[in-house]
Amino acid sequence: MQILSKIWLGFMMIWTLAGCTNVPEKVTPASDFELPKYLGTWHELARLDHSFERGLTKVTAHYSMREDGGVKVINRGFDAKSEKWKQAEGKAYFVESADIGRLKVSFFGPFYGGYNIAKLKPDYSMALVIGPNLDYAWLLARSPNPRQQNCQPFLEEANRIGISPDRWIWVNACDKQGAD
Repeated sequence: MQILSKIWLGFMMIWTLAGCTNVPEKVTPASDFELPKYLGTWHELARLDHSFERGLTKVTAHYSMREDGGVKVINRGFDAKSEKWKQAEGKAYFVESADIGRLKVSFFGPFYGGYNIAKLKPDYSMALVIGPNLDYAWLLARSPNPRQQNCQPFLEEANRIGISPDRWIWVNACDKQGAD
């Protein structure tokens, strides 16, 4: 009986970890993805609420290559309450082929979460990223204040896949005048 329990526990652990990199229903990761174009700094325009970014503003994500062929991820944001910058370093790897915008990201040792690029502007100036489920989503742009007309199709896509507009926490606003 003890062996059966260990096998069951091992199966459940593998199933749980594998489930963290799933693609949510209605999300199709970007195809013809080109990692070199995606590298660099992105500004977080909006996100869904989650504890590890709660209260942060001026949030950026910087992506660069790792020596092992993966992607180095530096997330940074300003915590007004403590008046300090907070930073987390992670790593990401493709789940499928390198031309599909589906990666697994880890900030916590061997535990990975899904990073699905659900919508990407052809010039790589804006992206909608969805996690392993619809509780995690980010609207990213190269500019901290893109034009509102550029944000709208991304918000419509998020709504289509099941993320209600009222769930978004706006860090940087899409501007009628915008920088892009």
